Amino acid sequence: MNKLPVIGISQGDPNGVGIEVVLKTLQHDFILENCVPVLYANPKSINFYTKLLNIENFNYNLINSIKEAKPNKINLIASSQEPFEINAGNADEKAGKEAFMAVKAMLEDAKKGNLDAMVTAPLDKSTVKTDNVFTGHTGFISSYLGVQNSLMVLYNDDIKVGLVTEHIAVSKIAAAINKEAIVAKLKTANDCLKTDFGITKPKIAVLGLNPHNGDNGAMGNEEKDIIIPAIESCNNQGIFCFGPYSADGFFGMQHYNNFDMVIAMYHDQGLIPFKSMAFEDGVNYTAGLPVIRTSPDHGTAYDIAGKNIASNLSFTNALFEAIKIYHQRNETQVLFSNPLKFSEMKRERFRLEKG
Repeated sequence: MNKLPVIGISQGDPNGVGIEVVLKTLQHDFILENCVPVLYANPKSINFYTKLLNIENFNYNLINSIKEAKPNKINLIASSQEPFEINAGNADEKAGKEAFMAVKAMLEDAKKGNLDAMVTAPLDKSTVKTDNVFTGHTGFISSYLGVQNSLMVLYNDDIKVGLVTEHIAVSKIAAAINKEAIVAKLKTANDCLKTDFGITKPKIAVLGLNPHNGDNGAMGNEEKDIIIPAIESCNNQGIFCFGPYSADGFFGMQHYNNFDMVIAMYHDQGLIPFKSMAFEDGVNYTAGLPVIRTSPDHGTAYDIAGKNIASNLSFTNALFEAIKIYHQRNETQVLFSNPLKFSEMKRERFRLEKG
């Protein structure tokens, strides 16, 4: 329980704010008191930004393998050593390649069980070229680790929002929503809230797809034909989920305060209200993975890249949430690994009461 978690950190797009927020976070001594950070990056990019941002005395332990990572040091694995010209604030395929190589190097260590958690700095999906269309960290990491039913969750202290569909075109949302998909996401959400957040009996709100929940079919039947049956199926399996709720009234009347998580049908339905409330301190979490993965809730922010004005609050929160979830998972495992049978609990209680 007292072991410091080994946490991989990918550099993100070197033309964006990723390296800036990583460096600002790792400067603080309290990071090394709580984890063993392993940064996956091109050392040339790190050296460039320490000079650009006037960061003094940023020392790192350059290692060839995760096995060489040491506590009380910032460890760096060179995901690339290629010559590369940083052009802060500009989208560039070479920058996308650098970002992607960092993610892949980190995932290789995660897949081998060498990392307790991962924190990904933002990259630009449009600059990452792979064999398949790259739709973002969540889908790629889930696929790489062989997980089908992961769940994108954004949260802060006040609200948790999960998504049924993620980075797909609005025109494709309705076709991507079906009962099986919603049930799978609700199961992942329920397991995540119990295991990763320590909530014994989580309550989950489910949003509808159409305005006003379709107005009894006038604007769509997805609520009646798909979403309600999915909710009923999950309730029959002991998952406490409620809805569907019309998104505008649900957020407008702050009903999210009554639930442990909100499941939205699509990206903007859930994330526009979330980021309106939590843009500075929100954390992106991928639930359902064997390895913890968090990230800040913002993108590359090219407009402020290289200007030393990017806030590292969201990235710092993402790192500490990864540490927090690591300890919560361990605690949950200990608490439920060998539960007493009810009859044994009664006998133990009787023995304690009688002295």
